[in-house]
Amino acid sequence: MHGWHIWARCAYGRREGLKSIRECTWSYDLDMATLVATRGRDFPLARIGERLRCPRCGSRKVAVMFSAPSSSGRRTALMF
Repeated sequence: MHGWHIWARCAYGRREGLKSIRECTWSYDLDMATLVATRGRDFPLARIGERLRCPRCGSRKVAVMFSAPSSSGRRTALMF
C-alpha cells in the first residue's frame, strides 16, 4: 500500500539450549492489503511480529522488515 513493502523471516537461530540445530530459513513477502484487512486499519505494524509464527518450525521468533518508499526512488529498510 502506497509503496510500502513488508516481509518476515524466521529468527529462531542455530542453538536450542546447548544443542546445535539446523537453522530455519523460512522467509516470506507479506501482503500489506491482507494485513490491513485481517488486523484492521489501526493495528500498529510495529507489533505485527508478535502475532506471527513460523509455519515451518513453529517458532514465535519472527523478524519483520519494512521497506519504506522515499522521494529519491531508493528504499529504506527498517527491521523490528
